Amino acid sequence: MIDETLLDAMEKMGKAVEHVQAQFTGVRTGRANASLVEKLQVEYYGAYVPLLQLASFQVPEARMLVVKPHDRGSITAIERALQSSDLGLSPSNDGVVIRLNFPALTEERRKEFVKVVKNMAEEGRVTVRSIRRDARKVLETAQKDGDISQDDLDRAEKELEQLTQTTVEAVDKAFARKEQELLEV
Repeated sequence: MIDETLLDAMEKMGKAVEHVQAQFTGVRTGRANASLVEKLQVEYYGAYVPLLQLASFQVPEARMLVVKPHDRGSITAIERALQSSDLGLSPSNDGVVIRLNFPALTEERRKEFVKVVKNMAEEGRVTVRSIRRDARKVLETAQKDGDISQDDLDRAEKELEQLTQTTVEAVDKAFARKEQELLEV
């Protein structure tokens, strides 16, 4: 019972860290990266589809991303979605591919991105703590029902606390890496 609860909490916390890291990849660092636009929703024949399903991506230069639609008929829809996104990029369309030039980030913009990433990291920490709270409730309920002893509950809570600390440290390390990457000129 205790092992199942702790394993479940460990798995959920691991997924929370993965989610935070995936969110971090969507934050611009001044270099072209397909992960910035691949999840962008494009209206394609009346349905919203991720850009990843409609096009392939290339990075010919550090600050340029080339989006090549699989269907040339979708190029205007893709261009419209890129213009309306909050990335602050202006796409240039030559009828075959869309080129996105990534301007160098200003110091002010870098600091704004650090704030965004900091909020994402805090959301990740809150998620981890809520997973800990849920696991603790399960353990306390099992102890009240007589399934586990008070000593077992205390040991499990210590393990859960250690797991939580380790996971929060992983989120903090990921945040520190992303912050370093953002502030790098």
